[in-house]
Amino acid sequence: MAELCYFTGPMDCGKSTLALQLDYTQATAGRKGRLFTSQDRAGESTISSRLGLARPAIEVTWDFDFWSYVVGQLTSGHRIDYLVCDETQFYSAQHVDQLARIVDELQIDVFAIGLLTDFATRLFPGSQGWLSSATGLRLCKSARCAGAVSERRTTPAP
Repeated sequence: MAELCYFTGPMDCGKSTLALQLDYTQATAGRKGRLFTSQDRAGESTISSRLGLARPAIEVTWDFDFWSYVVGQLTSGHRIDYLVCDETQFYSAQHVDQLARIVDELQIDVFAIGLLTDFATRLFPGSQGWLSSATGLRLCKSARCAGAVSERRTTPAP
């Protein structure tokens, strides 16, 4: 069963560290994944934490197409078991729809991490996409992001 997990929390709660930890844990279990980010503090194509950890990632621009990228990788013979998506508040609603489709149709796990609102409590475009597509939100018990919201969408394996 594939899962779509969305984690959010306030600024400075370690969301990017959580993204890097998720990738590390999945990779040490022998799974192959891809890292994605948008507008990270360290610059383009990097996921970085305030602790000084950093990893290369694929930069998600407004016109990036997750579906085309993943299908292209799979049809080229590359293995993808999961995606870790950081800074998802900067993603578009179309990106969110593409990621949900990847979970549902390709059975690939997606771990998405981002802020919900800006300093004026306005929803970011990506956050609005997550909330409008959410079928059920629940409180996630995370040591780093206490009170993080997580949507777990599971679809049966074919």
